Amino acid sequence: MLYLHATIITVNASREIILDGAILVQGNTIADIGKSNTLLEKHKDEETVDLTGRIIIPGLISTHMHTAQTLLRGAADDLELVSWLCERIWVLQGNFTPEDGYAAARISIAEMLLTGTTCFLESMFANRYGFDGLCKAVEESGIRGCLGKIVMDIATYAKDSAWAMHPGLVEDREMSLLGAVSMWEKWDKKANDRIRVWFGARTPGGVSDALYKEMTSISKEKGIPITMHCAEVKADRDFFESQNHTPMSYCSSVGLLGPSTVLVHMVHLDDSDISKLAETGTHVAHCPTSNAKLASGICRLPELLESGVNVGLGTDGAPCNNTNDLLQEMKLAAIIHKAKSYDPTIISAEQVMEMATINGAKALGLQDSIGSLEIGKKADFVAIDMRKVHLQPYFSPVSAVVYSVTGKDVEMVVVDGRVVVKDGKLQTMDEEEVWREAEGRSKEIVKRAGLVEKVKGRWPLT
Repeated sequence: MLYLHATIITVNASREIILDGAILVQGNTIADIGKSNTLLEKHKDEETVDLTGRIIIPGLISTHMHTAQTLLRGAADDLELVSWLCERIWVLQGNFTPEDGYAAARISIAEMLLTGTTCFLESMFANRYGFDGLCKAVEESGIRGCLGKIVMDIATYAKDSAWAMHPGLVEDREMSLLGAVSMWEKWDKKANDRIRVWFGARTPGGVSDALYKEMTSISKEKGIPITMHCAEVKADRDFFESQNHTPMSYCSSVGLLGPSTVLVHMVHLDDSDISKLAETGTHVAHCPTSNAKLASGICRLPELLESGVNVGLGTDGAPCNNTNDLLQEMKLAAIIHKAKSYDPTIISAEQVMEMATINGAKALGLQDSIGSLEIGKKADFVAIDMRKVHLQPYFSPVSAVVYSVTGKDVEMVVVDGRVVVKDGKLQTMDEEEVWREAEGRSKEIVKRAGLVEKVKGRWPLT
């Protein structure tokens, strides 16, 4: 298939933007890319798709999200973190069934595909949600998924007894660590290599030093990557100090740092932590909406990038963001640091585009196959329809995407050479069936959790 007449933001090594560009897809691979007239002359017998008036970008890569939590969208708005986590989210998640987990995965994936995300990193899927169902949803939908299976053995947050997990979420070494290894053996590189299985470790204080060390040893032995929340809130910083550590000195002590690890949030860091991240090649997932909504703080993104740390972008879960639209996350990532620093030049639209594409691919170890549009890479790309009042005029294609576009402007999504969204409609799932199932199951979870009177807005419904 030959896709023609688009403006193509390649994010290749020279950051080339091709006007009146074309992409030739053969199988699941980009076979050629360049000017439309050149490719039309070279590939005269190919079927064509006219994308005049569209911008094509590499498929977006979300380096942090919680698929289960999309069933809890809007269930814990405007709460401080202890109440948000201990009184709402953990209680609700502790009442999930595997069928709920599958429905949650489907609606998460549907939203991501419709808004241009073609690959995502699930942070820590619990055993009770049904990991097989998550993998099945990825397989059926056509998306790429790096899927973190939770690893834990301590049932509190930051070893604080006031922050106790719901009993339904508690797992031990055998269920979590060994269960993750079992799922890796069963599912890794399945679905035409669209599934990768990761360790999804709980935050320090939720995992013993011994289990971290066992996990990192297995990670190195088998090549299983690791993702983990870290230094998200002040309580995390207090925990590290109680251990006579900074965040990164602690992580180093249990073997967590390195190029196969993605650490999430990373708000409360010292200069020494940033240096250690750069030195070890450890990746960071930046989630500005979640950090702002939960009042966790603002990540030191400019300093991380200046130090050479690879930083990707993530939406986090729907209860602390309310959307899985990475395009909206891109805009906030580009503007929030300007407000904090009083410097409008500190983070550019181009840097954010890199974070959402090639940086994300590097974080997931997939930079040789996705993250940019180049010959030989997988055909993962998104076509955005710019023929709209709210998107015209524009002068920089990258700025237009970062500052003006939202997921509602996505017209076509191709993953692994397959069209999974066409004319803004899902091709691999029944969209109405997906949201109706999710709507029904979310209400049942709230009932089972005994939170019907709490999970509602502040204004009366009549």
